[in-house]
Amino acid sequence: MALSMLLEGMSIRATARITNIDQNTIGNLILTAGEQCGRLLDSISGISVTDIQIDEIWTFVGMKQRTANLRNLGDDSSVGDNWTYIAVERYTKMVLAHHVGRRDTNDTNVFLGKVRRAIDASLPFQVSTDGLSNYRYGVPFALGSNANFGMLIKKYAAQQQETRYSPAAIIGTEKKAVFGSPDPDSICTSHIETLNQKIRMHLRRFTRLTAGHSKSVEHHVAMQNIFFAWYNWCRKHHTLRQTPAMECGIAMTKWSIRELLESSATC
Repeated sequence: MALSMLLEGMSIRATARITNIDQNTIGNLILTAGEQCGRLLDSISGISVTDIQIDEIWTFVGMKQRTANLRNLGDDSSVGDNWTYIAVERYTKMVLAHHVGRRDTNDTNVFLGKVRRAIDASLPFQVSTDGLSNYRYGVPFALGSNANFGMLIKKYAAQQQETRYSPAAIIGTEKKAVFGSPDPDSICTSHIETLNQKIRMHLRRFTRLTAGHSKSVEHHVAMQNIFFAWYNWCRKHHTLRQTPAMECGIAMTKWSIRELLESSATC
């Protein structure tokens, strides 16, 4: 019940009040379940893919990066701005891999390595990303010659740092073929951006302008492991009418959270 409430957007404090479970107990539950779900997600391999969309979603741990810099904590990876890289298959909705870290070359390459291990790259497939420069050489190098890679580059009305609460208005987009022969009509990040919206709705840690942000990077990573495992195996997608794991053929039925925990404990 506690995990179900956390996965529906409630905070730890609210969950503790309703379930009468101590906050520290819920925190320990997140760490334990998150470790198990992380192993389950790492076991994903050989998934047949047609169209992969990749994006990053921003949040912060403890404090925003500007505050961390003012306190001379800018080099401390446990606080400040935090990015989650996500790769989703367009048609099965399967979250193939994710990675929590900085938005730099090293973390980008670690994430792309996870994507490569999760998929069957023996047949041609398409990859779409935003305009992050780290992808330009990282995607072909990590995903191989069968990846037909295109970028969707958004043009904004103002610099992103000039807006306080939301991104600047988009005034145009440009589709660019980077590697191979991507289908221009299929260069798209709309589906993964919809997933980003679901993350902000389902995980209190990603809700802007609240005190629900993560206070420790360990719990931040663990809760995302739980969410992505739940999304793949437990949450029925309304367009598929089954879970992404069922659509991919790696599960026969929709799992309950109890079944998710039991299965992930044996990984």
